[in-house]
Amino acid sequence: MTRRNSVNWQGDESMSAIRAGQGLLVGLLRCGHCGRKLHVRYWGVRGTHARYLCKGDYDDGGQYCIGFGGALVDRQFSQELLKVISHFGVEASLRALEELSTGDAAQRAALSSKLEQLEYEAKKAFEQYDAVDARNRLAAAELERRWNEKLEDIGTVKERLSSLDGKRFSLSSEEEARIRLMGETFTEVWHSDRCPPRLKKMMFRTAIEEIIVRTDKEKKLLQFTIHWKGGAHTQVEMERPRSAAETGTPVEALEIIRRMAVRHGDDQIASVLNRLGYCTGKEKRWNQNRVATARRNHSIVGQKRAVPDPDRVSLSEAARVCGVSHRTIERLVQAGLLKREQTTPRAPWEIRRSDLDAEPVRSIVEQLRRTGKLVLRGGCAEDQTHLFAENEGDDNARHHE
Repeated sequence: MTRRNSVNWQGDESMSAIRAGQGLLVGLLRCGHCGRKLHVRYWGVRGTHARYLCKGDYDDGGQYCIGFGGALVDRQFSQELLKVISHFGVEASLRALEELSTGDAAQRAALSSKLEQLEYEAKKAFEQYDAVDARNRLAAAELERRWNEKLEDIGTVKERLSSLDGKRFSLSSEEEARIRLMGETFTEVWHSDRCPPRLKKMMFRTAIEEIIVRTDKEKKLLQFTIHWKGGAHTQVEMERPRSAAETGTPVEALEIIRRMAVRHGDDQIASVLNRLGYCTGKEKRWNQNRVATARRNHSIVGQKRAVPDPDRVSLSEAARVCGVSHRTIERLVQAGLLKREQTTPRAPWEIRRSDLDAEPVRSIVEQLRRTGKLVLRGGCAEDQTHLFAENEGDDNARHHE
């Protein structure tokens, strides 16, 4: 145990002494690939999130052998441990009641025995001092010093016994009922905030000798072999918790969010990301809340809803302003007669109001209203031939008077 608890990283590579960190399996995990002990690193804003790592050949320029987040793994192993020890909860409660009822009987007995021994030694030291020739000053001084030391030790032990007597108390019926209930609801006690990580680590090490961990070829699964005290073994398999880098928002999606957030709302951004086939880092579809979370995590300024721009309108607004259908605006854009802006593919169109009032768009729209025919011209020349002339049934039915 002394060798394992060494902090000098010599011999066994683990740092197995119980410390204040949140990782519950520190010192118990061993890599099933290279045989090294896994160590823990803490990260996060408060430095409390545990991550277990096997260094592998990293120190020689290679890569880490195994690495995974500790929260889910600790939770899984807490469940495994509770399966084994929960039924001992009532027995632990009875033992606690016994110890609390008897107080510090063992310590009191030890101190009483020590006091008896010191009194005997003090009496013997006095007899030696009393028997020495007073003319032998050096011998007398030494014997007197020894006698005084024994008397001081007797005083110290008596004070400790007196303090133990002052701490004596008896349990009330309500206190006994609470302690019994804690044994019956051991699982709730384990998950309580008042059960410190240090105590949980002690219980893990009392029940478990070692845990061997391996990953599959794709490194998507973690395979554990628990070596329990006494020789029993248990196999546990779970999905490997992915790191923040693996679950982070894709760079391409972040760039789209960054470009669109200037004028578009989170709901519009989510719609565009879904149409383009992007998912979140956790393989989920985008929605308004997830876009807002991504912006917040990456310090991107934006808004829940689109900010109105007096100089620009959307496709729908452009059609409403001109009194035509969406398809008419789309054909004007396709013919190059009306300019539209788009921050990214599949993003909402942005059309300047001034372009809707400029030539040749204004003339084409006015002619459509008079004749019911959409005539698109490719340039500004009066005598240039039409690119195409077409009767829009929807526009004719809506706007022909």
